[in-house]
Amino acid sequence: MIQQKLFSIPIALMLTLSIVLVGCDGSGTGTTGETGTMEVKMHDAPANYEEVNVFIERVEVNNADTDTGWVEISSPQQSYDLLELVNGATTVLGSAELPAGTYEQIRLILNRNGHSVVVDGQEHSMFVPSGAQTGIKLNVNAEIQPDITYTLLLDFEAGRSVVERGNEQSGIDYLLKPVIKASNEAVTGNIAGTVEPADAEPFVYAIADSDTLSSTKADTADGSFKLIGLEEGSYTVSVDPTNENYQSKDTTGVDVTVDQTNELGTIQLSQN
Repeated sequence: MIQQKLFSIPIALMLTLSIVLVGCDGSGTGTTGETGTMEVKMHDAPANYEEVNVFIERVEVNNADTDTGWVEISSPQQSYDLLELVNGATTVLGSAELPAGTYEQIRLILNRNGHSVVVDGQEHSMFVPSGAQTGIKLNVNAEIQPDITYTLLLDFEAGRSVVERGNEQSGIDYLLKPVIKASNEAVTGNIAGTVEPADAEPFVYAIADSDTLSSTKADTADGSFKLIGLEEGSYTVSVDPTNENYQSKDTTGVDVTVDQTNELGTIQLSQN
């Protein structure tokens, strides 16, 4: 199995990512009757599986510092193959009109059943050890402003969320322990390009200060890739082929600007 580059961001940091827009007063939901819209999108980092299917029941946000303020954004009641949400692809989990103000948390309510992973053509059920009732919670501090759509981008990292567990009776069991990070799409940008030859089938990583902040797998047909949800700054784009006939290649000093896509053009890989 191909070894991916390790993400060095602590999980606790991912799950406490704060997203605050300029001009927020942090005073909670508004009382003026004004409303804005929250939209929730999901995408995924690549993983060495054929499918990773996750069943999401509901998406909720919290407008208070207790569990009494949860508001439903959507009720998808459906399964998503996370590995279809790579290379810039996203899916909308839902959107809702909300009173203006700050929403401190978002949570995904997962079904205890209905999750699966496909390995070597065989489907295996995944068990969620916790979180089906209380939900997978993320601190986001999302500021909803009147008449504006706030888009929250959730990166559901399949490769880190699927946990293999040995079982003496049945061999390997699979657990789903979700690792998710969140960003405000309005303050992020993207990096895109093409890797040649396409049959190198590489993973592509955006790295800053030794931390891998976004990753994808280049399209196996044409080598194109897109890294999304990156904060403004300078990155190293690392291309790591799964085909051992080709060498890895790093491109340094790749700048990301908010609400723009930096087109790198073609990255040519050398043969071993």
